[in-house]
Amino acid sequence: MEVISAYLPGAALNAQTLSQLPLALPEILLLILASIVLVVDLFVNDKTRGTTYILAQATLLGLAALTLVTFSSKASLAFSGTFIRDGMGDLLKLFVYVITFAVFLYSKSYLKARDLYRGEYYTLGLFGVLGMMILISAHSFLTIYLGLELLSLCMYAMVALQRDSTVASESAMKYFVLGAIASGMLLYGMSMIYGATGSLDLTTISRQVAAHQQNIVLIFGLVFVIVGVAFKLGAVPFHMWLPDVYQGSPTAVTVYLGSAPKIAAFAMLMRLLVDGLGGLHMQWQDILIILSVASMAIGNLVAIVQTNIKRMLAYSTISHVGFLMLGVIAVSKDGYASAMFYTLVYTLMALGAFGMIMLMSRFGFESDNLDDFRGLNQRSPWFAFIMLIFMFSMAGVPPFVGFWAKLAVIKAIVAQDLVWLAIVAVAFSVIGAFYYLRVIKLMYFDTPQESQAVEGATDLRVLLSLNGLVVLALGLKPDLLLAICNTVLG
Repeated sequence: MEVISAYLPGAALNAQTLSQLPLALPEILLLILASIVLVVDLFVNDKTRGTTYILAQATLLGLAALTLVTFSSKASLAFSGTFIRDGMGDLLKLFVYVITFAVFLYSKSYLKARDLYRGEYYTLGLFGVLGMMILISAHSFLTIYLGLELLSLCMYAMVALQRDSTVASESAMKYFVLGAIASGMLLYGMSMIYGATGSLDLTTISRQVAAHQQNIVLIFGLVFVIVGVAFKLGAVPFHMWLPDVYQGSPTAVTVYLGSAPKIAAFAMLMRLLVDGLGGLHMQWQDILIILSVASMAIGNLVAIVQTNIKRMLAYSTISHVGFLMLGVIAVSKDGYASAMFYTLVYTLMALGAFGMIMLMSRFGFESDNLDDFRGLNQRSPWFAFIMLIFMFSMAGVPPFVGFWAKLAVIKAIVAQDLVWLAIVAVAFSVIGAFYYLRVIKLMYFDTPQESQAVEGATDLRVLLSLNGLVVLALGLKPDLLLAICNTVLG
């Protein structure tokens, strides 16, 4: 190889690239396996559609095993600095695999009952996971944008999966148009920062930003970048798509949108603002404070008047995004770790809440109204208890894990002398507890509209129960996951 390199200048580069391929082995494996799933699905019929489902689940399990075996907290750059493999990325990817595995399992019975049990759902879901992985490991504006667009295009198509539904088609169109505008703003901001720094690499950008903090072009670029990131997170005032898309999509798609992509959006926030634009933290900290307070206010107040539980959870998501941002606002290692902890905990809670909606849904009937949960304790005490865990945890009631997540981000901002912001967060958290407790009141104190017990596939019932027990266990031992988040951030 050394002899070849002496005569062929490109050979050394190729050898270097080949030596870096193991760092991106999970992404490469997913691309190959997702393509195989896509091709295999062409040769199966409705009766053997389970083959596609099994292959998709096996792919996620294989990726989880591979990432665990090759897990390393040491940061390594590859492909000319456009890709980074580090502890934070590996931990976030593991959660993406687990969450997506659960989403696919939760969705199987729901999709079958609505004649939506098609290979497109699983192939789009897998390619969406690939977009998340690229986004999580991005170390360049180029890879950030590629990962984001791959994920976004898959989600646009998934929202429109129920083609004969005008509501789903309308939701997909809204999502696509607004998403395209947000992507354009993000790309415009990146182009301005590239013009000011002369680089797409986050490390180089970080050095240039530190040396030219008062560059007006950088400031304008930063604003547009934050707009793009805030849209993907669903922060106010870029939240208008989220309630409509959550309600209009089939619940099997809603649970996908509302869980794993939030992990990727958090990673994008960290890569762009902390790794690349950390030198401008005084500027983006002020912007994030405004977005955070607005998100907590609008999210919690509007959720109170919702009668559709999917819309209620959509506005709940907006308020949780406001809390998530508090950790990043702290601009400290503890703050970043608490924000990561909050993100992971939230995805587990949201996964279970939407899973409960799918469990209670039947053929031709969507249990997406609050009244559908009336008297659930009399019909199914166990799953009323599981839903109680999710609602108490989202409300931040101790000792459930949602309380520890909120406490962690509040402690981080108090340590930075932002006591007023902590008081605002606590106040809106108390207001937000109302609509979560309303669900519990309906389940335990109201008369059921029907007496039939809640039925569902065995695997759905088992995994949903496990989901609830994991959230409960994390509440009893929150330090374990929080310590891991601190460790992977170095």
